[in-house]
Amino acid sequence: MTLVLTLGRTALELGLICSLTTLALFLSYSMLNVCDLSTDGCFTLGATVGACLVIAGHPYLSLPVAMLAGVASGFITALLQTRMGIDSLLAGIIVNTALYSINIAVMGGSSLLNMNKMTTVFTAAKSVFGEQYKLVVGFVAAALVILFLVLFLRTKLGLAIRATGNNLEMVKSSSINPAFTTTIGLCIANSFTALSGCLLAQSQKSVNIDIGSGMVTVALASLLIGNAFLGKRSILVRAIGAVVGTFIFRLGYAIALRMNMPAYMLKAVSAAVIIVAISAPYIKSKYPEFKRRLKARKEVSNA
Repeated sequence: MTLVLTLGRTALELGLICSLTTLALFLSYSMLNVCDLSTDGCFTLGATVGACLVIAGHPYLSLPVAMLAGVASGFITALLQTRMGIDSLLAGIIVNTALYSINIAVMGGSSLLNMNKMTTVFTAAKSVFGEQYKLVVGFVAAALVILFLVLFLRTKLGLAIRATGNNLEMVKSSSINPAFTTTIGLCIANSFTALSGCLLAQSQKSVNIDIGSGMVTVALASLLIGNAFLGKRSILVRAIGAVVGTFIFRLGYAIALRMNMPAYMLKAVSAAVIIVAISAPYIKSKYPEFKRRLKARKEVSNA
C-alpha cells in the first residue's frame, strides 16, 4: 500500500507540473489545430532561463521571465509559419533545432546547471506547506492555467483562435486575421510550456540540456489519454482531462520504471500509447462492421 501511495504521489507531483505543457498543446493542437514541434526546445528554454535567474538570486522573477522566453519562441515559430510561408511542422523543427544552441548559450556553454544550494519557488512553499509543497505548487500552477484558458477562450480573441482552428477558410473570408490569431495562440501556448520547464527544473534543483527531450510526445499522449477518458465536452472538462491524462501517463511511467523497464524503452512506450489513443476511436467505429463480417462468414461456413 505504501508503494502504491508513493508511486501515485510521485506521478501526481510530476504530472501537475508537466500538465502545463499538455495544456499548451491543448491550446495549440486542439484549439488552433497547429502541431508545434518546438515544444521540446521551448520546455528546455524555460528551464534554462529559470535556472539562470535562480542562480542569480531571483527565483520568483524566473517564472515570468521564463514565460516571456516562451512567448519569444512561440512568436518566432508563428512568424516562420504565417509570414515566411514555412509549413507548421517544419517551422517547429527549425525552431527546436535552433533552441538547442540557444539553450546551451543561456547556460553559459555548459550542458548542466545545479541549483542544490539555491532558493527556488519551492523553498518558500516547503516552509509553508511541509512535505506536500510540490503538490501544492503544481496544483496552483495547473489551476491558474486552466482558469486562464477557460476565461480566455470565451473572449472575442479566444473565439477567433478557436475559429481559426475549426475552419481556416471561413476565417480568411471574414474580418479575422488568421496570422494574428495563430501568433497569439502559439505565444500563449509556448509561455505555458516554458513555465512548465521552469517549474520542473526548480523542482529537481537541476537542469540539463536534455530535460525537454520527448516532451512533445509525452504531452500529446497525455492529451489524447485525457480526451479518451473525459471526451470532447466543454473547455473546462477538456482542460481538466489534459491534466488527468498527464497524471495517468506519468503513473504508467512510474510503474514501468518500478518494474525495472530499461529507461531507453520509455519512448517506445510513449509511441505505443499515442498509437492506441489515436487509433482507438477508428477501431471502435469499425468494430460493428467487423462483427457483421465475422457473423456472415460463420453463416457461410455453417451452410
